[in-house]
Amino acid sequence: MAKKSVTKADIQASKTKAAPAAGRPSALLDTRVIYCGDNLEQLAKLPDACIDLIYIDPPFNSNRNYEVFWGETKEKRSFEDRHESTQAYIDYMRPRCVQLARVLKKTGSFYYHCDWHASHYVKVMLDQIMGEGNFVNEIIWKRQSAHNDAKQGSKHLGRVHDSIFFYAGTGDYTFNHQYKPYDPEYVEAFYKHVEPETGRRYRLGDITAPGGAAEAKGNPYYEFLGVKRYWRYSEENMHKLYKEGRIIQTKPGAVPAYKRYLDEGKGTPVGTVWDDIGPIQSSAEESLGYPTQKPLALLERILSLSSNPNDVVLDAFCGCGTALVAAQSLGRQWIGIDISPTACRVMAKRLRDVCRLPENEKLWLEGRGFVVRDLPWSIAKLKEIPPFEFENWAVIALGGIPNKVQVGDMGIDGRIFPVGTKPSETGPKKLKGEGKGGHTGADMFAGDWFPIQVKQMDKVGRPDIDQFEAVMAREDRQRGFFVAFGFSSDAEAECNAFHKKTGRIIKLITVQEILDEQHVQKM
Repeated sequence: MAKKSVTKADIQASKTKAAPAAGRPSALLDTRVIYCGDNLEQLAKLPDACIDLIYIDPPFNSNRNYEVFWGETKEKRSFEDRHESTQAYIDYMRPRCVQLARVLKKTGSFYYHCDWHASHYVKVMLDQIMGEGNFVNEIIWKRQSAHNDAKQGSKHLGRVHDSIFFYAGTGDYTFNHQYKPYDPEYVEAFYKHVEPETGRRYRLGDITAPGGAAEAKGNPYYEFLGVKRYWRYSEENMHKLYKEGRIIQTKPGAVPAYKRYLDEGKGTPVGTVWDDIGPIQSSAEESLGYPTQKPLALLERILSLSSNPNDVVLDAFCGCGTALVAAQSLGRQWIGIDISPTACRVMAKRLRDVCRLPENEKLWLEGRGFVVRDLPWSIAKLKEIPPFEFENWAVIALGGIPNKVQVGDMGIDGRIFPVGTKPSETGPKKLKGEGKGGHTGADMFAGDWFPIQVKQMDKVGRPDIDQFEAVMAREDRQRGFFVAFGFSSDAEAECNAFHKKTGRIIKLITVQEILDEQHVQKM
């Protein structure tokens, strides 16, 4: 039989079915809700044994997961200093894991995602809280093939994997076996045959009765296609399968065999080493520029493995909300918690854009939307949050992209890209006006974009406008946006004069206009 080269279509063992539509929120607790605040406080409000699956990926230190939102050094968080050592990290996580264990159903599953910093200490802590006997697996996720912390001259191996500790509740927990496509070499070695009519690859399987004591096991004995044997199937079924083309005889007198098609196989069972899901590349469509953003495929595998449609999924360290997107896409209920208002807005936007799920109180009550709770959306609260949190809130509210760094931002707090454009994917490009000190974290932005300046001030005056005008001239931008709580008449007059002189436009937007959603008309 002629051989055919293996394609991705050949080795795809199964296709993901469309997720069923999630039903109404649970009667026991509110779902499709993002809570902004300390998860320890929010977890305490949840009833006992109400969650089917918990996934968390807590930051080991203050800048590991949050640097894209607040910068590496400037924002001081309530728990920042507690993560200076491994013991402090464990002290921080212990009461939260106690609460997570409390809200987990007996039939539920718990996944703790961590890296090398504290994984061994985390395992000991979880054994104490979840119960050593409830430990199921340590999953090794190979997140990349190389790592820049193992450069020439370093004295350790490249750290290329994360650990995911999988614990079950005390009851009969949900477990759905998962499969991945067969290895191409395996396909070439075992599925050698190809049907000329259909192009389907297959292998030949034995249909004789197993073992030497076949007669004692009750297997039928008869002649089929000239061959007398004990067979696995009844004579009636054998003739039926032969008529369907599933049993063939390669030559007269040969023992008939069963055709096992490649596309009917489930694939290779997923084990504890996950090396088939790569990290998110910066050019990937799902990439948000979030430093430790996990691939959606990773969370979809975890949720498919340990939950069923309409089960309740909880992520108490949401970050950019990958677990919530996976849950929504797979027809699960979900609850998210994060301490950062900016992170909550990022994941809300992601749910709207990716899942097409409306953020609407009325639709949420009908089971067709989601809501964000406890955000600092009043003028008073926005004045109290850290400046860099405020900057990012304002930029995201305008639909822009915040800077990844706060130092050396060249007077630009964020950028807005017109519809149909996005950051350059061709690699770093030095922007006009930058010095020799390398890129600033925003050097991927080339092409058409508008700068955003944000001031956490009651009344921005003309000097601040003058500085922003210099930025626009330096970057050769025709339009820019300035956000503050208010603007002086001198500031407004300067914007008008700047437009008359240069043709460039500065749009002044107040925080109240953003809260009232009136800023869109100015955009």
